Amino acid sequence: MRLQSSGGYGFARGANRVRVVALTGNHLPRMKTVLRKSVIFCISVALIGMAALLRATAAPADFDGVWIPDVKDQHRQETENPPPWKPEIVPQVQRLIAEEKAGRPFLVLSHCLPHGMPSWMLMTHNAFEWLTTSGRITMLGEVDGNRMRRIYTDGRSHPEDPDLTLHGHSIGHWEGETLVIDTDAIAPQAYIAISEAVGIPNNGDMHIVERLHLTAPNVLADDMEITAPKVLSTTWKTTRIFRRYPDRHYEITEGECEQEDLLPGKDQYGNDIFVRNPQGAYGTVHTVK
Repeated sequence: MRLQSSGGYGFARGANRVRVVALTGNHLPRMKTVLRKSVIFCISVALIGMAALLRATAAPADFDGVWIPDVKDQHRQETENPPPWKPEIVPQVQRLIAEEKAGRPFLVLSHCLPHGMPSWMLMTHNAFEWLTTSGRITMLGEVDGNRMRRIYTDGRSHPEDPDLTLHGHSIGHWEGETLVIDTDAIAPQAYIAISEAVGIPNNGDMHIVERLHLTAPNVLADDMEITAPKVLSTTWKTTRIFRRYPDRHYEITEGECEQEDLLPGKDQYGNDIFVRNPQGAYGTVHTVK
């Protein structure tokens, strides 16, 4: 084996031996060129991949802004398109309806927990703001700090062993200008609510598919397919409508459900605090005067 003193070194393989050969000045420019081309190629591939990902996650339709639910249409669907409740669930629903008519409504969403899915989209009477960012859509609700949905559009799947939550785990993808959202891993305590006084917990294994699309520049339709085998006899298909009024510059405002049960007051030191609002037998809807 002979080492040359100038230039770099490389390995040359003979029949039965390996020898170190010098990388003379003639070899170095060639290696630099190859290395430079390799780096350029790798950067190009990365940029192409990033561009493809951005195209896949970009929103082809403009859903950003503040949306107001069409409450009148919600009320119409309460009677015209009720959920296909299982026979054993019907008496529970009928009792809730009767209690509401008697002035003793069951306050489905008065517990300061997240409204959850699908109630978030089914019968909310408050505005929400839609925010589109890279790989994610965020929906911010007005009622209280717990009303927030995350819809991942970065190509991920549902987790294999998810933690169940009231809003569940939502992933979305675009089919043309329609956003398709698949929601799974919903806690069994999440209500299927058709009004603020009528709702039944889903009791587990619920799955929701939504198809959101614009029917007009500022009219958003949410076509929902709700499968809840513990309480529904078949998949319930229903649509909810939301309207955007950009000329009125609506903004969502701070609201806390607990404030319904509180009144402004003072503590023993004269500080401004909230004190308990006297409760009737059925909550703040029957406040003692």
